Amino acid sequence: MDRIDINKRLVALVVAVATIGGFMFGYDSGVINGTQNGLEAAFALGRLGIGVNVGAILVGSSIGAFIAGRLSDLIGRRGTMMLAAVLFLVSALLAGAAGSSAIFIIARIIGGLGVGAASVTSPVYISEMTPANLRGRLSSVQQVMIISGLTGAFVANFVLARWAGGSTASLWLNFPAWRWMFWLQAIPAAIYLVALLSIPESPRYLVARGRKDEAHAVLTRLFGEAQATRKVAEINASLAADHHRPRLSDLVEKTTGKIRPILWVGIGIAVFQQLVGINVVFYYGATLWQAVGFTEDNALQINILSGALSIGACLAAIALIDRIGRKPLLLIGSAGMAVTLGLVAWAFSTAVPGADGALALPGHSGLIALISANAYVVFFNMSWGPVMWVMLGEMFPNQIRGSALAVAGFAQWIANAAISVSFPSLAERPGLAVTYVFYALAAAVSFFFVRATVTETRGRELEDMEG
Repeated sequence: MDRIDINKRLVALVVAVATIGGFMFGYDSGVINGTQNGLEAAFALGRLGIGVNVGAILVGSSIGAFIAGRLSDLIGRRGTMMLAAVLFLVSALLAGAAGSSAIFIIARIIGGLGVGAASVTSPVYISEMTPANLRGRLSSVQQVMIISGLTGAFVANFVLARWAGGSTASLWLNFPAWRWMFWLQAIPAAIYLVALLSIPESPRYLVARGRKDEAHAVLTRLFGEAQATRKVAEINASLAADHHRPRLSDLVEKTTGKIRPILWVGIGIAVFQQLVGINVVFYYGATLWQAVGFTEDNALQINILSGALSIGACLAAIALIDRIGRKPLLLIGSAGMAVTLGLVAWAFSTAVPGADGALALPGHSGLIALISANAYVVFFNMSWGPVMWVMLGEMFPNQIRGSALAVAGFAQWIANAAISVSFPSLAERPGLAVTYVFYALAAAVSFFFVRATVTETRGRELEDMEG
């Protein structure tokens, strides 16, 4: 597509607003990191209880992702994102006010519904609103915003805890700091809801719903009259021959009765992104570093460092994804994560009991663990972090995109829940070292999975995707 035909202001607005959903996704996921001491004290939680309270968001996320994929085919991409914004707002207010573990879990499930919806809807919306030659870079902004949300949560948690004198100490209105960590999220949630009113609906959704004149109007605003006419015709032609509205049964090939191969590839990419253990760092970073001898204050600062490095890595991905492609970045990331996770596992294997009975890393093991863990975060965020969302937003044909995203997104969040909920127990037995060996092996296997199954999508129009 001719660059001079692009309405750059509108494209920038679309990406900026849609990716606030990524920021909320990151913030809602990361805010729990600094609140676990408060939750444990307020609700008298053990290790299993902490895992359940942390993992509650993932139950909602898996359901939200599955529902949102289909919902976005029914009420539109923008309508689904607006619903997610409302869920974020309700969750923030309720989680901070929760008087029991049960209420807190309900609040986090509500937030998870929003996270799941935003995680699958924002990438596909951006993919459907941007030109092919810029799609990878613009879609990758979603991961930058996810990490920015995580980092924002880490910074807010650190500042509030430092201000109050600890996450369990009283802050404003005599409420403990950990509750304000959740309430603060209501501000970006409200901004997201209002900002969504300023962007148009996806033209591909509009064509699928038979609203071609509206789709033509949106495309005209984006790319001009001539391109709009051509794109409406291409989108219409790319839908199924009988032009029925997208449905879940489209994921099964009519001739063979089997699930389409492209869906299995999407599920594989989604699951491997979680099996490498990245959300252990995001959800349990503070607890993890405290477990091996760091103070709460130092652990929260390490979280901020990891977040800053993650943003830099995402910017590197934006610079590279439309130049070298999606598949090479995935392969580089898999190899880098396998090595760095292996080093983290080795460092944790040297841990010994300290004077107070807690674990400590002797000699240079602590430094090796810290450097390797942050190198792992960099490899993830320059590859699997942004690239998975880019590929899921663009790799499926128009007819099955919403349904395929529903299934792949559901699989991604189920894998996320399995890794995150199991971590506290695994960290105790068989231990941190063995747990990180598993993550390293998953990264190594993902290398061969990508090499064997993933097809490059760089530069291809969405209407040309096959599967």
